[in-house]
Amino acid sequence: MSVRNKYWILRHGKSIPNEKGIIVSSMENGTRSEYQLAKEGVEQARLAGELFLKELNEKNIPLEKVRICYSPFSRTRHTAEVVASVLSIPFEGPQCKVIEDLRERFFGPSFELMSDDKYHEIWALDEKDPFMCPVGGESAKQVSSRLANALLTMESEFQGCSILVVGHGDPLQIFQTILNTTEHVAASFSNPLASEVHIEVPNILSQHRKFALLTGELRALVQ
Repeated sequence: MSVRNKYWILRHGKSIPNEKGIIVSSMENGTRSEYQLAKEGVEQARLAGELFLKELNEKNIPLEKVRICYSPFSRTRHTAEVVASVLSIPFEGPQCKVIEDLRERFFGPSFELMSDDKYHEIWALDEKDPFMCPVGGESAKQVSSRLANALLTMESEFQGCSILVVGHGDPLQIFQTILNTTEHVAASFSNPLASEVHIEVPNILSQHRKFALLTGELRALVQ
């Protein structure tokens, strides 16, 4: 698959919901300041920023070519802010962009603010049928649609950049499936990638957990 930019992904650092062991997946709750990073998560974000900076230096990538694209949730925004500080990039400047399509997967009202032990119920559903929605929530397929849209947004707005995508566990797992299973799509982004990327690969989407990331984990995708 031909893309115009280089991509890294970063799962947010350990958050207050992670510490409490609860699921926070709605926009209403996820953007609240009380659900940002925990103290340990701030340190994870700082270390990830330092590792990213090291990789940029090793590849001789100038900071002016770096972009940070992040989910609007408070834990991802907080992570992006810490990384931007490490890189000495103004967070409120043009190099940092919030993209709503990178938001957390909404797991539905029956899971919201419940124990994160219930994630396994959703992942079991995904393995059975990634096109099936948790009650009131998003299916893996629906998340892949908006992650493909996010990719299109970044590809249309940036060229020749090194982009750090700061997001959440499930969306970043699904984002990786998009970048790993779309070789059959035309190399040009003039085609409607968002409608083609994932429709034919339900068996791949059902296994998105193989791309799981730890909190604060940085991973290079397209170089």
